[in-house]
Amino acid sequence: MLDETLVYGALDLVDEAERAVTAGELVEAARCADAVLAEPDAEPSRLVRAAHVLAGVHAHRGMLADAADLHAWVAAVAPGSASPAAAVALVGTGRGTVEPATAAGRPAPPTLRAGAEGLVGRAVSASVHPGGSAAALSELTRAAAMLECRGGAVLLDDSPAALGALVALHRGEPDLARSLADRAVAADLGGAPLRRRHLLLRAWADMAGGDLTAARAGLDTAAARPEPAHARDELVAVALEAGLVRRAGDTRGLLAVWTRAREAVLHHAVDLWSLLAIGELVVVAGRLGQQAWLAPHADAVDELLAVLGRPVLWAAPWHWCAFLAAVAAEDPPAAQRHAAHLADAASDPAAQAGSLAAVLARAARVWLHVLAGEVDLDEVTTTTTALAEAGMAYDGARLAKEAAGRTTDKRVLAAMLGLARGLLAGPATVEEPAPAPVATPAAPAPRAPEPPRPASRPGRLSDREREVAELLLDGMTYREIGDRLFITAKTVEHHVGRMRQRLGSESRTDLFADLRDALAA
Repeated sequence: MLDETLVYGALDLVDEAERAVTAGELVEAARCADAVLAEPDAEPSRLVRAAHVLAGVHAHRGMLADAADLHAWVAAVAPGSASPAAAVALVGTGRGTVEPATAAGRPAPPTLRAGAEGLVGRAVSASVHPGGSAAALSELTRAAAMLECRGGAVLLDDSPAALGALVALHRGEPDLARSLADRAVAADLGGAPLRRRHLLLRAWADMAGGDLTAARAGLDTAAARPEPAHARDELVAVALEAGLVRRAGDTRGLLAVWTRAREAVLHHAVDLWSLLAIGELVVVAGRLGQQAWLAPHADAVDELLAVLGRPVLWAAPWHWCAFLAAVAAEDPPAAQRHAAHLADAASDPAAQAGSLAAVLARAARVWLHVLAGEVDLDEVTTTTTALAEAGMAYDGARLAKEAAGRTTDKRVLAAMLGLARGLLAGPATVEEPAPAPVATPAAPAPRAPEPPRPASRPGRLSDREREVAELLLDGMTYREIGDRLFITAKTVEHHVGRMRQRLGSESRTDLFADLRDALAA
């Protein structure tokens, strides 16, 4: 067995472990902390410090249950040494909390760090109790402010700003989540281990708020960070990537992301703070017909929520993601089951009228009506608008598009497609009717000879035709183009037919060449 003293000399392993973890060197920190825990006659204070380091490493590497084991062990072998912040790991894995015992002698001084840890402990516990989400958000915001004042790197299983952003996102408040993440990034809260996490959660808040360009830029900024990316950050990053690609309507892109997503999930155990990322990947799995692959993780989430008593804050968004996955996978029984869970969450006394749980429960009910062919224009409009206000504009647009595909009323169809586009791009517009066929225009004078094919006849394309042409040249099908532009596949077909007539294209090959010429012109 390697003698650690030969490697580190006189340097204390506990000091080295704490230095390494705050510098983001998690492998080194874990190696040193583990060596201390293996010492046969180590002093209790050294064991406690080493255990806290190793617990923090486990949390960053997506192994929160192992972090919880260490915190529970500390509470058992060194009464009075358990940190209130241990609740991040304990509550996050359904273990409850460990009440720190009163240590003999002088009480610990009320430092900024101690105050922040106490607030974090109370906040994560409040988040799983009825009506506790507002108090949790307040206490996490105050804890983050305390650590901002303290400055410097801090060993934490997670930062109060990151946890606060997660609570805000689960409450349907992406603007507040972005504000918390912004402050954490500006203050470098927690130092190197948490830099990428704060950037990713800020980008997620941008995505939830509908600013996909900012979200993409934020994801790129996080990816460019020099610190090593560990399992927790990898899971959020790939789920964010998948969310952006899904909202762009790019099925081929989703297939490319899926391989990375599967690997990221393999490296991360399920915990309460990962539900946002896992939920997004469950939706993607439903779209790709891969829901069976994530079934064990979905089952683990359900078990965790059941152990915690299905707290509304965390359960409602999860069941909404599972509902969307079931709809995409055309699995009515699963959709109805998760809609029932949402209805239960909305009926909970802790769920107030207008809360996210109530919005999602209504949306699931309306969506099931739409799938049954019952399209009520006013009801769908009200529901999709409420989803958009809760940071779920894309889901609202999908519901409107679903309604458009299920109605036989042309007026309702046009209104639903216009609503879908408006939710994502400003004020709603009336859907254009399918263009009527036009007569082939007289052939213009030929251009410079192009021997490989007949002379092309480029014409001016409308803005909508240019959008269709660009996506068609990217290799998308009519259905994929319709999904991207929130028009029907039939309307896409009419646009293509009209462009072919206007350009005088005699074959599909000619059409593609003429479209390239027209777009270039």
